[in-house]
Amino acid sequence: MIGWMEGEVRQLWQRGARQGVLLVCHGIGYEVVLHQRFHSHVRGLPQQSDGFPQLALFTHLQVRDDGWLLFGFETDAERELFRELVSVSGIGPQLALGLLGFFPLPELVQALVQADLKRLSQAPGVGRRSAERLAVELRRKLAERFGQGEEVALMDVAPLPTGALRQDVELTLTALGYGPEEVHQALAAVAMDQDAGNSDDWIRDCLRWLACRQQGHG
Repeated sequence: MIGWMEGEVRQLWQRGARQGVLLVCHGIGYEVVLHQRFHSHVRGLPQQSDGFPQLALFTHLQVRDDGWLLFGFETDAERELFRELVSVSGIGPQLALGLLGFFPLPELVQALVQADLKRLSQAPGVGRRSAERLAVELRRKLAERFGQGEEVALMDVAPLPTGALRQDVELTLTALGYGPEEVHQALAAVAMDQDAGNSDDWIRDCLRWLACRQQGHG
């Protein structure tokens, strides 16, 4: 299963109700379907020295009789919510992408947890019956995971660094003896509070987080 990808954005495409990118990774081009907000974000990414933007994303592979579809998401939390949405009877990937593209992630989770049918029905293609099914089937599950307050606290929703910056951080932490899972957890934790900065800032904050975690387990 393809769970995460990083590469060059060679093309932005739109076909009917779907939009996405052609992402080139190690010489192979993958067509990845994105929701509208993420697609707009990718459109604004700066070009690197080779003339192409760099993009890293989490992916979900859907295998169907008529072909395979690869969906891309900016964060792991966004991908997990997509999987929850398509698990509901009658909710397909296009409708799930419509919801994720219409609402910022915290707002969508809040609307589902609070069973705000009027709000959910504002998304393209979502009628009242679909909104009811979503709320009935996901409300309790999401409430247990995220809470029920006015401000829904989400873990791992901040985008991770990409391109040369991410590579620099990963290589440095790996050279210091940290494993891939530790490195990913540190990046995700620091991303929650990290403003745009250079690799030195990311490395320093990741090392601080890893040291604090080790002390906590000590």
